[in-house]
Formats: sequence, structure tokens, C-alpha cells
Amino acid sequence: MSLIRRSNVFDPFSLDLWDPFEGFPFGSSSGSLFPSFPRASSGSEVVAFAGARVDWKETPEAHVFKADVPGLKEEEVKVEVEDGNILQISGERSKEQEEKTDTWHRVERSSGKFLRRFRLPENAKAEQIRASMENGVLTVTVPKEEAKKPDVKSIQISG
Repeated sequence: MSLIRRSNVFDPFSLDLWDPFEGFPFGSSSGSLFPSFPRASSGSEVVAFAGARVDWKETPEAHVFKADVPGLKEEEVKVEVEDGNILQISGERSKEQEEKTDTWHRVERSSGKFLRRFRLPENAKAEQIRASMENGVLTVTVPKEEAKKPDVKSIQISG
């Protein structure tokens, strides 16, 4: 079984993603068991572009998240911290307005909402998070607390 179906067998570039949860009662994005899993809600609607790819690296000073969000403006992306330790990156790319006189030959760019959540480690300073966006890449920097060194006390041996 293939995860990719061809919507037109005569067009090798016409591909649809197969949704294994389509038709199940938990398949809706609102009450789903898998809220960040992208799904098509109807046959003609575009799959949410939840494929916002995120890299997470740890440096000696911080945790750095880089998310690909091409074509989005800063005001279309939200970075939030929930419960003090959940980093949430979300946004939405609006569908392009169709004019009655336009003839579309191919629609490959996705539209819709995305949401990514990450549980921050205990050493994260959530109150000092910084975010910036450049060339379609969102960078979120989460500073780390310095590792606490154990307090060692020398005991003199008497004899």
C-alpha cells in the first residue's frame, strides 16, 4: 500500500497524500488524539502545512529552535510558552484568493495552520526566550541556566 496516491493516473506529478485517519471519529483536527498531525478535512481542501520543519540544537548557552516558515510574515507566526515549560510555535498561511478569470494549472503550495509544541528541559529560562525571523527561517533561542556545581567542603582529618 502506498502513502501517496495519484489523483490523475495520466499526470505523474499529480500526487495526493493518503490520510490513514480519514473517516474515523477521532480524525477531526479539533478533538484528535494526534493534534499536530496534518490532515485534510475534505477532499478538495488543502492539507494543513503542519510540515513546518523544526531543528532543535543545544549549545552550551542555550537551546536553539529553527523553523522553516517560508512566505510568512512575523505577524503571521506566534511563539508562546505554556505552563512555563511548553514552547509552542504556530501560524497560518492563508489560501490565495481566486479570481473568476484566473486559470490555475497547478497548485502545489500548501495553505492552512501549523502548530508545533516542544517540552523544554528543566534548565531552560523560559522568561528570557528570544525569537527572530530572517529569510523565512524563525529562530527561537531559549537560554539555559548555568549548571549548579556541587558545594564541596573539605574536612580536615585530625589524628
